[in-house]
Amino acid sequence: MNGRDLVRSVKTIGSAGVAQGLRTVRAAWRRRRADAAALPTRGAERARVPGPVVGVEPGPGGGVVRFSRSELRVTVDVHGAVFWGWDGAGPEPSYALAGRCPEPDPRAVLEPDKDGAWRVVAERVTVVVSRLGAVEVRTPGGVVLRRDLPPRWWEPVGGGEARWVQRSEVAADARFFGLGGRASGPRLRGGTYRLWNTDPGRPFAPGDDPLYITMPVQMVVADAATHLVFHDTTWDGTVTLREGEEGAGSGHDRAGTSELRMDGGPLRCWVIVGTPARVLHAWAALTGAPALPPAWALGHHHARWGFGSEQEVRRIVAGYREHGLPLDAVHLDIDHYDAHQVFTVDAEHFPKLPVLAEELRREGIRLVSIVDAAVGARPGDAVYDSGTAEDAFVRDATGKVAEGLVWPGDSVFPDFTRARTRAWWGGLYGERLAQGFAGFWHDMNEPTSFTAFGENTLPRSARHDLEGRGGDHREAHNVYALCMARAGYESLRELVPEERPFVFSRSGWAGMQRYGGTWSGDVATGWPGLRASLALVLGLGLCGVPYSGPDVGGFDGSPSPELYLRWFQLGAYLPLFRTHASLRAGRREPWEFGDEIVEHARVALVERRRLSPYFMTLAHLARRTGAPYVRPLWWGAPEDRTLRDCEDAFLLGDCLLVAPVLEPGVERRAVRLPRGRWYDTVTGRAYQGPGQVLLDAPLSRVPVLARAGAVVPVRGADGGLELEVWAPARGRTGGGLVVPDAGDGWDEPEVERYTARWEGSRLVVEREGDEGPVEPAYPVKVRGLDQG
Repeated sequence: MNGRDLVRSVKTIGSAGVAQGLRTVRAAWRRRRADAAALPTRGAERARVPGPVVGVEPGPGGGVVRFSRSELRVTVDVHGAVFWGWDGAGPEPSYALAGRCPEPDPRAVLEPDKDGAWRVVAERVTVVVSRLGAVEVRTPGGVVLRRDLPPRWWEPVGGGEARWVQRSEVAADARFFGLGGRASGPRLRGGTYRLWNTDPGRPFAPGDDPLYITMPVQMVVADAATHLVFHDTTWDGTVTLREGEEGAGSGHDRAGTSELRMDGGPLRCWVIVGTPARVLHAWAALTGAPALPPAWALGHHHARWGFGSEQEVRRIVAGYREHGLPLDAVHLDIDHYDAHQVFTVDAEHFPKLPVLAEELRREGIRLVSIVDAAVGARPGDAVYDSGTAEDAFVRDATGKVAEGLVWPGDSVFPDFTRARTRAWWGGLYGERLAQGFAGFWHDMNEPTSFTAFGENTLPRSARHDLEGRGGDHREAHNVYALCMARAGYESLRELVPEERPFVFSRSGWAGMQRYGGTWSGDVATGWPGLRASLALVLGLGLCGVPYSGPDVGGFDGSPSPELYLRWFQLGAYLPLFRTHASLRAGRREPWEFGDEIVEHARVALVERRRLSPYFMTLAHLARRTGAPYVRPLWWGAPEDRTLRDCEDAFLLGDCLLVAPVLEPGVERRAVRLPRGRWYDTVTGRAYQGPGQVLLDAPLSRVPVLARAGAVVPVRGADGGLELEVWAPARGRTGGGLVVPDAGDGWDEPEVERYTARWEGSRLVVEREGDEGPVEPAYPVKVRGLDQG
């Protein structure tokens, strides 16, 4: 044990108690010994680069370029996405891709270029491969968007997994976004970001990295075009970004750079070029359409670690009822388990859980259960015994079941990378359904194992099935939660086929949107945590995960009334709107903060409920197009550099702009507007963009603006659907999309398209029909007419 580990061990024993502290120290040493005995030591290595081109082999959608020491396969698919893989790497097998790999574009051809280079020419993109292995992605007009320098590998002399580095250059004006859930985003400044899903072990703030969801997915926004790049390898690694400078030094631009260093895995990537909307549409086609939540999941959720009993749940629900506050779901944390064991119930404190669930459902409130990844290693327990019989648990390099330390104590971990294990685990959700639960939140699934020092996860040498290929935790770690989400989602489709599964997961990887969404994890209570909440939602949306949200109020501590309300107001406009707190944190019920806060919270809740048809429409559009509900201000104008740098406001769909208050004591705030006319939805006053305006932001609300011409589906006073139309400027037209939804089930409702246009002094709103415009089937309320 080195000195640092000794200090950590002593601190852990002091803070966690002697018994628990000693267990975490023992777990840390057990993990370290396992890796020391089983992981190969990295000795002498040979560096390798591709070398010069020695030949080519044209093929469907592109072809193979052979170098003296490697080969590169380049293919453009029918959606315009570019794939390339070194050393014979193909698109599959991949945990990110959904179903079969897209077909190659038959029109894309491999042909010679100048200076011994080769190029693949397609309709939307050109890929140029230099004679030494540099790869350029260009627009059809020839503008270089990305230049990947020849990669370099370091291969162990005695054999083993090669580590590699790929350095890339982008335009000097480019800005970086993505890489999963990053608290310091959404725009990623220069620095190094790790690609290893991590439970920070404490509430996090913007300076903490990495967090629970890391993805090798970057969206790069530049004047010439936007592109998404995805390096499809699940191994540990880092991305080091440096933003470019225009006119740096002697007047020449300095390119932005991205350097990816990986400990192993294939060197292969996808690049998609176009507008942000087109890029994410193609990304969804590649990695899978986002899961469609039931309508109730788009309402308000109340959670707490520490409800403790059925009586406390009833008390909280009664409080919402008495104060006239809408509530759609209640979440139970690990305190409702029997001794923290997953798929159990504490019969003493929750003796009639199905009865409670039925009571809540009659009030329109669903019960949601936490589901932890680890299983307490207790012979005689039904879950542990059935998993043992199925040989479901991860084993160490010696063949023994690998153990860690989690809430139940000594624990084992299902190997979700095996189809048989996923089927076994998914069947256990039947017990949750029988208890009356309607939704599920997956926790501790990085996976987390408590340790006094070192990494708080499974040993890297632990063995996984990896869909029959076999491998260790170095390759399986980042997709562990993704495979757990798949197990839950696919089994719920079978167990309750008439209902949409509601699953959201603390950890995940590229493609996780196929099975549900996520939340912030344990965000720290404080104004920096509030700002990080918005950054996470925006960044995840640009990685193809549209459904997410934070713990309103922060996970720890006791927020001030002002901080709580501002967080609550932000949450009301995010896809997952959930209050939540830890066992030792202050309360999160609105009435705990005083009468004034209750009144303002009610306004936010009522507005969220009024906008429920709009949120449901955004959910359907996300499923069909990949577009996130919450979008950066530059979404429709990525060439606008002032919008690229704006991180304190967002677009909610195409129609609304939300400017949350992210600092204390603010009652007026500056708001950057995209091009066009925008209406303050409370005062009705019109503002003209592009530009910056100063808007009132009293404690009672945050500024929300509607785009002129927008057609917004809302819930009317009678509970039915209504169209709120914001008048376009004179001489201009507007419109919007509406997807009417029954709230659950698998019907594919038609996307209704509405237009708003002027006929003289009269504003006409029509729906596009098969044989021409028709009258809307819903009541229409026009706003903004007095603005001319």
